[in-house]
Formats: sequence, C-alpha cells, structure tokens
Amino acid sequence: MGEIYLDNSATTRVCREAADKVMEIMTETYGNPSSLHTKGFQAERELTAARETVAGMLGVLPEELYFTSGGTESNNLALFGAAHAQRRRGNHIVTTAMEHSSIMNTMKQLEKEGYSVTYLKPDKEGKIRPEQIFEAVTPDTILVSMMYVNNEVGTILPLEAVPQAIADANAPALFHADAVQAFGKIPVKPKKLKIDLLSVSAHKIHGPKGVGAFFLRKGVRIVPRAYGGGQEKDIRPGTEAMPLIAGLGAAVKALPDTAEEYAAMKKLSTYCRKRLSEIDGVTLNSPEDSLPYIVNFSAGNVRAETMLHFLSDKEIYVSSGSACSKGKESRILTAMGLPKSRISSALRISFSRYSTAEDVDGLVDALKEGLDSLTSKPL
Repeated sequence: MGEIYLDNSATTRVCREAADKVMEIMTETYGNPSSLHTKGFQAERELTAARETVAGMLGVLPEELYFTSGGTESNNLALFGAAHAQRRRGNHIVTTAMEHSSIMNTMKQLEKEGYSVTYLKPDKEGKIRPEQIFEAVTPDTILVSMMYVNNEVGTILPLEAVPQAIADANAPALFHADAVQAFGKIPVKPKKLKIDLLSVSAHKIHGPKGVGAFFLRKGVRIVPRAYGGGQEKDIRPGTEAMPLIAGLGAAVKALPDTAEEYAAMKKLSTYCRKRLSEIDGVTLNSPEDSLPYIVNFSAGNVRAETMLHFLSDKEIYVSSGSACSKGKESRILTAMGLPKSRISSALRISFSRYSTAEDVDGLVDALKEGLDSLTSKPL
C-alpha cells in the first residue's frame, strides 16, 4: 500500500521548491545579509524577496513582517511583548482554553508576573461564541489572543468579534492571532480583521522547520524578548537564518490557489467523514463546519496510543492530538467537555495538498482491522 501520511497539522513534507531554495542559499548565496560585499548584497536581496512574498500573502507591508524561528517564538514575542508594553494601561488578558501550548504556557508565566487571564471555554463542538468575547473584554483588558484555527479539531474561531468587543469596552487592548494552522489554507488578512499581531510558521505549509514570521502592525509598540545587533529592526535580532527564510518564501510562492485547494480539501474531508461514519464505534469530534484539513474522531474503546502504533506499523501516520502534547490526554477535548472514553480514544487526521481519497481508504481499512483485532481494557 505504501506510506500514508496524515499528520500534516504536526508538520508537512517540505515541497521541492522550498528544499531547492534552501540548498541554493546554503551552497551558493550564503553571505550574511549585513555584510557590505557582493555575497552580502545577494543575501540581502533574498531576504527582501522572502519578506515581500510572505507579506504579500498576508496583505501587509513588508516592513510590518519579522522573521522568527517559528510559531512558538512568534507567539511568545507577541504575548510577552504586548503585555509588557501595555502593563501601565491594565493587567487583564483574554484568551481561550483551547490554545496551543506556546500560548497557554506563556499565559501561565504572565499570571505569575501578576497579570489576570480569562480563558474562554469552548462548547462540545470546540467552538467559541462571539458573546463570550464581548462578555470577557473589560476596560482593563490590554491584550486579546485567539487562535485562528484550532490545531486538534479544526474549528475556526470568531476573530471578527474581537475588534468590536475591544471597541465596545473602550479597552486599550492589542489583538493577537495565532494563525499557524490557518495560514496557506484560508485567506489570512490581518488588516481586514484589525489584528495587531499575528504568528505563522513555515513547516505547516511545506516549508522548512525552524522558521516563522511575525506580523506587527505599523505603529504598535512591543517590548523585544532579545537584544543584539539590530537585525529585524531590533524586534528579533540575530543573524538571519537565510536558508530557512528563503525556504519559507519559496514555500509560500508554491502554495496553490487558496480557494481551489480549500474546495479540494472540503471534498476529501467530506469523503473521509463518510467513510469513518461507516465504522461502528467511531464518533466524529470535529464539527461539520471546521477547517476541512483537520478531522478529529474517536475510535471505539481502543486507546489512541494503541491504535496509533497499530497504524504506524502499517506505515499509516496520524496523531493522537497536538504533536507538542507527546501523547498526553488532549487538553482541548477535555476543555470541550467530552467523555473520558472519547478523549482517550481520539485520533486526528490532517490533510495536505498531497493527500488523496486512496489515503483515506487505506486508513479506514486499517482502522477496521485494528478495531477488530485490538483488545483494550474499558476506558
């Protein structure tokens, strides 16, 4: 049957365009962008080109875009940077109970520093209601941070409600969005949604690991997390990781048309849901209107880790939740209030443009076999 890779929310296979660009920069255009010679100028042009490409995809100015090591650093830079810059204007922060660990653990640290954090709880479909945001934002709120798309169940959060909630409360809050799972899959336009800070990552869109981008709206001030030689206008100093940055630019250039790809993924997701619903004991955890790239389901009374290894032995790769959780019981599904039996048996399928209906068929056949042959203690 061959390998079936359905864990693209954890990471993606690097596309040929990005891999070739990384190799080119490492072996040919390898100068330091700050060097005042030809090799340096060549590298600087590559840096500028990558910045313009990513900025263009986001619909922002190139000077509003900064390169980081990935989504986690971008999220930390946004949260600490905004909170520390705003500390004299209040101490209240609003987020959700279904954020990525790079947000949740940063929030815990900010609470230790004296900030008050409100965590909006999702419903049983993993959705946050706009009314929750309006109720949570107060005149003391200095930051609202919400993910664009949930990484485990694929729900799309109501970011459009945040600017109005901030305005209604007359709050000084900045608005941050973690768009790591949304970028390249649906239109992500921070200016349209009045987002002040936004995080994206390369390795979720067939780019290299170790690089991401951070949007900081012109005129917004944050406190940097590091200090150095002035690169990235002192927001994120340090010699630029040019092979990775250029690889991110190449991956963005190679992205297919967003609307066409979304339609293809919707068709594949619908087919996957249909096939999964044919299996006794399988329950879907992702709602119908979630991002079609992600399908979360619970498989009978077989523990997720047991089924994951069964599938892996057949070269079928899925996950039991966020890759960062290392197999721990899903914090997201727990926040949704799902029964322990469903949480313990939950698996996540995540598609990419390389995924096919044949992949789904192979997975479903293996799942049926696994449910028939595996034994498990009652959950």
